[in-house]
Amino acid sequence: MPGAGYSEYQASGGSYSLSERLFIKGVRLINNLQSSQLTLTGDAEAIRYLEQAIIGSKHWYIALLEAIGLWSAATEVRNGRTYCYLIAGEAFDWLLLAERLCEAVDGLLPDNEKLALLFYGKPPLNLSIKKFKELIGEAKYHQYLNYFYGITVEEALIWAVQEEVRKERLILGYNNEHATINEAYRRIYGTARAVLLKQFRHEKGYPQLRSISLTELKEFTYWLFKYRLKQCDKARVASDTKKALEQLKGNGASMLFLGSW
Repeated sequence: MPGAGYSEYQASGGSYSLSERLFIKGVRLINNLQSSQLTLTGDAEAIRYLEQAIIGSKHWYIALLEAIGLWSAATEVRNGRTYCYLIAGEAFDWLLLAERLCEAVDGLLPDNEKLALLFYGKPPLNLSIKKFKELIGEAKYHQYLNYFYGITVEEALIWAVQEEVRKERLILGYNNEHATINEAYRRIYGTARAVLLKQFRHEKGYPQLRSISLTELKEFTYWLFKYRLKQCDKARVASDTKKALEQLKGNGASMLFLGSW
């Protein structure tokens, strides 16, 4: 928003240069457009509900989950940042949406509880599966399961196998991290990471860039999960999933939708 600078311009009788005036108008236009788009999607109502519920003394975490249940947009561009809440149209990144909603009511939430949730995945209340599902809605709950197993667990599997390879190579006197990562991917998926990433981008029609954004990385991880399910037998999938869950548990991760460990 233009803020104090724009107020000062109005008070000065329009003493800003033409380029400054155009910039201020541009900022106002972008903010108005984003506000209009939010209203059209109905997601402004979710933010309004969250704010009013907290002011009305409802526990902020319960209100947050209810607001998530009201939210409808799969993606959003806000202040130049793209938020992708639904990876590959299937996997719901609920903590990203929680971050977005918390920003909208900043100042109404206890900082320590908010940071514990957003940075460590530790909620202030220990809810049952039934209650969690009820608050965010059944559809979003199943999409969250897709995210948990398809992205969170898949990342943990990759990390667990990398640790195994790293320990083996250190015993042998090898310390090449790039080779460690590639070997881990070969053990899980049968080929190197670069080959898999190229195949993923080719299938999706994405450019073959040297870098990768966080959103694309999440989608790539979800693609790897589905690729592994197709390539491996059920016993191997079950074994890998168990290994990944043990890795998460060992790191103190919280499976929110299942309550506490």
